[in-house]
Amino acid sequence: MSSEPKAPSAHLAPRPQIGPFAQLIFGSRWLQVPLYVGLIVAQAVYVLLFLKELWHLVAHSFDASEQQIMLVVLGLIDVVMISNLLVMVIVGGYETFVSRLNLNGHPDEPEWLSHVNASVLKIKLAMAIIGISSISLLRTFIEAGNLGTTRSNFTETGVMWQVLIHLTFIISAIGIAWVDRLADNGHRKENGHG
Repeated sequence: MSSEPKAPSAHLAPRPQIGPFAQLIFGSRWLQVPLYVGLIVAQAVYVLLFLKELWHLVAHSFDASEQQIMLVVLGLIDVVMISNLLVMVIVGGYETFVSRLNLNGHPDEPEWLSHVNASVLKIKLAMAIIGISSISLLRTFIEAGNLGTTRSNFTETGVMWQVLIHLTFIISAIGIAWVDRLADNGHRKENGHG
């Protein structure tokens, strides 16, 4: 028998002890769980809205014009894009700010989740908002032929504001990506990689 002591295994290493105040601060991240559960409920509401709109589309497909069908389909796409945004916030936010989901190797693990962090999540959210805004703007442009008539749901000023808001979203996303890139380059230079 050997009297050599066994080396402690890496996975049994003791956790560092932190004080009670630090535990309270760190544990406060779990307060976000009800927020994510609320977003899951909101996602369920969007599923019901999608099914309702889809039912209306099918039920009225023979007596609706092509433009009306296109507007309903754009509305369905809008609901799907908002739902995708909710998934990104729920899954990415929980993984980033609360706790790991331990999905490594799971066949349904989203590709983007493996490299998500607060920065990536911000950019993905900005791009999703631009996509949602684009669909909304496209719906407005389809109806723009009715501007100035009683059939129009929009005014010229309303269309102008929609375009300006959409451009603001685009400029904001570019700004977020640019600042993120500057910060990433700064970290690389600090670590001697640049």
